This record gives sequence, structure tokens and C-alpha cells, in this order.
Amino acid sequence: MVKITWLGHSAFKLELADKTVFIDPWITGNPKAPIKASDITHADVICVTHDHVDHIGDAFDICKKTNSTFIATFELCNYAQNNGVKNVVGINIGGTMEVRGLKITMVQAFHTSTRGAPTGFVLRGEGKTIYHAGDTGLFGDMELIGELYCPNVALIPIGSYYTMGPLEAAEAVRLISPEITIPMHYQTFPVLVQSADEFLKLVKEKAPNVEIAVLKPGESLNF
Repeated sequence: MVKITWLGHSAFKLELADKTVFIDPWITGNPKAPIKASDITHADVICVTHDHVDHIGDAFDICKKTNSTFIATFELCNYAQNNGVKNVVGINIGGTMEVRGLKITMVQAFHTSTRGAPTGFVLRGEGKTIYHAGDTGLFGDMELIGELYCPNVALIPIGSYYTMGPLEAAEAVRLISPEITIPMHYQTFPVLVQSADEFLKLVKEKAPNVEIAVLKPGESLNF
């Protein structure tokens, strides 16, 4: 069984193939985080989509504490090493690597970043596939991500202002066509969309066969 736990904003804890993965673990300073960074005592892999503070978050400290593997762009991995992280794997968009029994592909995202490009991740294990879109606007090649990797679950930003809003995110769900989608990157700041209601309504219109799992911070999806 795969377990996906939302930690608020774009932070997730994934448990699959007997491994624990954190994506964009912004815990300290995250007003929606249901845990403290000190609560994280075990991790196998940390994936970071880009270097904005609300995504890189506590990644370096978690890696140093747990001896987990840090995965990001080459440039961001160099930055991690300069900050004391020992186990880094710097890949780039389009690349796939295997680490600790998981297959991880880095895909594009349309956003900004200081160190390397913004990215998303496709993670595969236990015969299941999870797509974390990162911070991104809508782009047509999301359809290719759906066709190539057939994600069971897509984690999609809906907050607008910095990323897609509900309209664009619903169209992204239509293009990707996952079995389940989980909205993220909303509620955290006053400028962001505060509710998933509009996204829920639009996905039902555009992609009625896709299940929507609206989680509260700290809640999990098992599949």
C-alpha cells in the first residue's frame, strides 16, 4: 500500500516501496504544517522541486539528520553540498534515476528559480506512480507526462498568484488524466486561493472520471 500525507503547502510525505520520501519539506515557518521539523527522524529520499524557501524548507537539515539522499537539479545539489549535505544526486529535466528501490524522473515545470530550473517529479515504486507538479503554470506537455508515466496520483498546485489557479489546474488534470488528484499550494498565504471548492467544481466538469482527494494538512491518502 502507498501512503501520501499532505504536510501543507507543497510538502508531502510519501511511503512507498518500504521507503519514506519527503517532497518540498517546508515545515519550519509553514503556518499549515501539522508537524515540526524535529518530528522527522527518518527519511530515505528528499526531493526538492526548486530553491524557493517555501519548497527547499528544512530539506538540508533533514538530510543531515537522517542521512537521506537529496535529489534536485545539478545546481541545487551543488548548493546543498556547500551547505553540508553529503548524499546528493543532481539530475536534470528528462532524466531518470533509481535510488533505494525507487525510480525517479525529473520533469519540467514553468516557474522561476535561482539555482537551476524549476521542476516536477514522477516517482515510481510498488507498481504505482505519483506525479508532483512542483510550482508551475499550465503547459500543454502535461499531456505527455500523463501519456508516458500514467500517474495514479497527481499532486497539483491550485493557489494562483504564484502558480496555476483552479481553472488552469483543472485543465492540467484533464491533460494528465490521473486516477486521483490532490490539490496543493493553496491556503498558506492570504494571496493564495483559500478553498479547493472551485477546483473541485471545474475538475468535475473537465475530467469527471478523475477522483479528487481534498486533504487537510496531516491527512493521508492510502491506495
